[in-house]
Amino acid sequence: MTHIWASQALLPHGWARDVRIEIDGAGKIASVTPNSQPRGHRTGLLLPAPANAHSHAFQRAMAGLTEARGPNPRDTFWTWRQLMYRFLDLLTPDQVEAIAALVQMEMLEAGYATNVEFHYLHHQPGGAPYDNLSEMAERVIAAAGQTGIGLTLLPVQYQFGGVDKRGLGAGQIRFGNDPERFARLVAASRQALAVLPTDARLGVAPHSLRAVAPADIADAADLAQGGPVHMHLAEQLAEVDEIQATYGARPVEWLLDHADITEQWCLIHCTQMQPDETFALAQTGAVAGLCPITESSLGDGTFDGVRWLQSGGQIAIGSDSNIRIALSEELRTLEYSQRLRDKSRAALATTEAPTGRRLFDAVVAGGAQAAGRASGRIAPGQLADLMALDDRHIDLMDQTGDKCLDCWIFAGDDQMVRDVWSAGRHVVQQGRHIARDAITAAYVKAMKPLRGTL
Repeated sequence: MTHIWASQALLPHGWARDVRIEIDGAGKIASVTPNSQPRGHRTGLLLPAPANAHSHAFQRAMAGLTEARGPNPRDTFWTWRQLMYRFLDLLTPDQVEAIAALVQMEMLEAGYATNVEFHYLHHQPGGAPYDNLSEMAERVIAAAGQTGIGLTLLPVQYQFGGVDKRGLGAGQIRFGNDPERFARLVAASRQALAVLPTDARLGVAPHSLRAVAPADIADAADLAQGGPVHMHLAEQLAEVDEIQATYGARPVEWLLDHADITEQWCLIHCTQMQPDETFALAQTGAVAGLCPITESSLGDGTFDGVRWLQSGGQIAIGSDSNIRIALSEELRTLEYSQRLRDKSRAALATTEAPTGRRLFDAVVAGGAQAAGRASGRIAPGQLADLMALDDRHIDLMDQTGDKCLDCWIFAGDDQMVRDVWSAGRHVVQQGRHIARDAITAAYVKAMKPLRGTL
């Protein structure tokens, strides 16, 4: 057994003091004992570690490089996308592996235990498959083997350039698969995951209503074989208009009428929903996968978190474009977006729970659901996905209970994260990933040929 002892820990029934955790050889929590004597690794404030529910790892290499105004009078998501397409067309498998390892390392150092990778960069420049159809998926898997992060891999189905089923454009050609080849890619990716520990998971991701035929969206749950199903939904006004013009319904309305949306699903962004759509989608039990930093960066809009949570909806947090991998900042940005829209304070708090606790409980539970992972609680039988905050930090010193979460999210940052375990693997120690130097060096080497391309 591995032993961890924490002066404070957030357990399913609430906060407890002097908590000893035992972790078995399979990376699961064997026992949780409050009011115990110190034993094993000692830490301050122990929390369940959430999953990063939505990531496009390769976009990390573009961070900070798309902030100049182009020739268009108004810069938008769609102009950013053209820059992204130009960049990804240069990437090799070796570079993708190095970028993915850096992303996963930064996720772990931010407090995430799991990377849910929405993986759509499948083929060579020009669109021809690699000799090994799952080459790029295996590079993400190899990165997870190096970093020790929990991985839920979501091969993405992407067939069309728009809802009118036009062909893929030059920037999209590396994503494309017809249904038959996509099924083979999913099978090959499932087999490739066998090299990782048994907590690794596979799901599928029909990219969006724009890029996948309706029949293939309906079949996605079967193809996932019980794993999670993720899809972009209602992110942009132009997307809403295109769907409505072609299908005669707004994206959320159409999806609810034509697919069996259950707890297996995670719908990403959902920043363009009307109140009745917000309520109806929340009632399905599906998770809303929110990426507040990226949604702010791309001008997507504001998710209606107040109405969604009041309707009983589940949420998870992801870093999407990875322009900034920062768990506490994602939570803070989500809450502040609600305050700015409604001109309020403590928008997502309740009379029972302050803002930090409400946010953290929600994303830990929703992230585990979105990842298809038996985690999210410090309890026997759960995977030991754990994060520890430094209770000696100036903003956490002498704080207890829920106030610690408020101080971390609203006064602090991810430098407070001292230790992270993913399925019992102690991969962040004293605030640093155990392979940081090697991962960083490989990333720097991989990026040299790409400098100056944007």
